[in-house]
Amino acid sequence: MPDLDARRDGYWARINRAIDFVEAHLAEPLTLAEVATAAWFSPFHFHRLFRSLVGETLSDFVQRLRVERAAGQLRAHPRRSVTRIALECGYTSPAAFARAFRAAYGMSASQWRRGEPSKIGKAEGKRGKDALRLPGYPSAAVRETARETLARRMTMDAVTQPLDVRVEQMPPMEVAYVRHIGPYQGNAELFRGLCGRLMAWAGPRGLLRFPETQLLFVYHDAPEITEPEKLRTSVCITVPPETAGSGEVGRMTLPGGRYARARFELASDEYQQAWDAVYGSWLPTSGYEPDERPCFELYLNNPDEHPQHKAIVEICIPVRVA
Repeated sequence: MPDLDARRDGYWARINRAIDFVEAHLAEPLTLAEVATAAWFSPFHFHRLFRSLVGETLSDFVQRLRVERAAGQLRAHPRRSVTRIALECGYTSPAAFARAFRAAYGMSASQWRRGEPSKIGKAEGKRGKDALRLPGYPSAAVRETARETLARRMTMDAVTQPLDVRVEQMPPMEVAYVRHIGPYQGNAELFRGLCGRLMAWAGPRGLLRFPETQLLFVYHDAPEITEPEKLRTSVCITVPPETAGSGEVGRMTLPGGRYARARFELASDEYQQAWDAVYGSWLPTSGYEPDERPCFELYLNNPDEHPQHKAIVEICIPVRVA
């Protein structure tokens, strides 16, 4: 079996393919599915892998490269029109470019091109001195920054605790659920409300038999593929096979198979760190890659009964041999 460095390098070879694809097609409309396919990754999981390894979302990465390429071309080609540069760097209109450039550098493209000293000083403070180099960040520098990000993560405990991950076969699970469609990230009140509605339905039916009954949150869509208003998440409890849903409570079978199960004790603001640790630190060295089944969080305690009010949770990612 390949050693850890070889496995990590294999993931980085594919991430580098994604980065190269973005740079080669920066002037064109880019979708996450196209970039994922170029890197031989599943689009469903690619957004998490890219963010965890590179340190920024694919969308942020693309926008940063576009505005940095434009900044370099503005100086390198003083006679080329701002509109032409904007279109060559992938912006759909001069107005969209103007907004993006001012947000990134705190000045207009024309002020940047003229090199107004007071404005340049502000730009250094906002984006760092590297932002003033021509013609922008080269791909090697981008990749080196990403590697440094991963190296820091690999040497740090995930959310102040070592990674506890096991890979095992899980059977199919029969669950009852209450589903939410729309934005959900960072909205703890939303999940508490969904849990309350599900428990209010299950309690009178004698379906709450903890610890036999398991609580889990299923994520059906990838946030960078699906529009926020259409994201689906389901708060579920396991139920006997003969259980019927009613009203807003539905029934489904979660597919079984091989899952990576990463155990954490998490405060409400630590979930993103935990997901990043699994995708950015564990997965690249594991010998596995994610497949198309949905991922979910499996809850093992009542946070109100924890001395630090933390949730003991397993992040469950469907995997296959890479």
